[in-house]
Amino acid sequence: MRTKTPRLPPLRDDELDAEQEEVVERFRKTGSDYAIARTFLRHRRALQAYNAFASHTFSADNTLSKRQSEIVTMRTVWRCRAGYQWTRHISMALNAGLDRREIEALKRPVEQGAWTEGDATLIRCVDALTADFYLSDDLWAQLKANFDEKQCIDAILLCGRYTMAAMLVNTAGTQIDPGLELDPDLDMS
Repeated sequence: MRTKTPRLPPLRDDELDAEQEEVVERFRKTGSDYAIARTFLRHRRALQAYNAFASHTFSADNTLSKRQSEIVTMRTVWRCRAGYQWTRHISMALNAGLDRREIEALKRPVEQGAWTEGDATLIRCVDALTADFYLSDDLWAQLKANFDEKQCIDAILLCGRYTMAAMLVNTAGTQIDPGLELDPDLDMS
């Protein structure tokens, strides 16, 4: 976390207007009434636009497996130093088939992990995209050798989606949800 004080605190129930309350109620029904949603809800139209884009990554239309998606997500949020998202995604990564050792390995250089060729390629792509917003010809060739065209696009968009959200949660100072614990390696306050 970059700050212990939220700059844009999540909306409290007593601050919600009728439309915002409807949105929060939908989040509650799906078990996703999280601080990030209540922070984003300060700009409802932006939340709607973001959700329209982001929904692809959680749907059956995403051509990456859940495991591959969580590798891209976890590496992206680690590189963005997004403690909120890292903490929120640990359980999702475990449910997608990553183990604790692999989650810890996503914090280190790719060569230090015991990754398959495809997994290592995804990690290298995230590293390049978050550093330079570009894949070299060699890295693009590696990605294409391991994934089809749609999967390549989904990997890039997924990295971009979580980079964009990381900018919001880091800058807004979105605090960890109750019951979760910040990884000490991400405590930058």
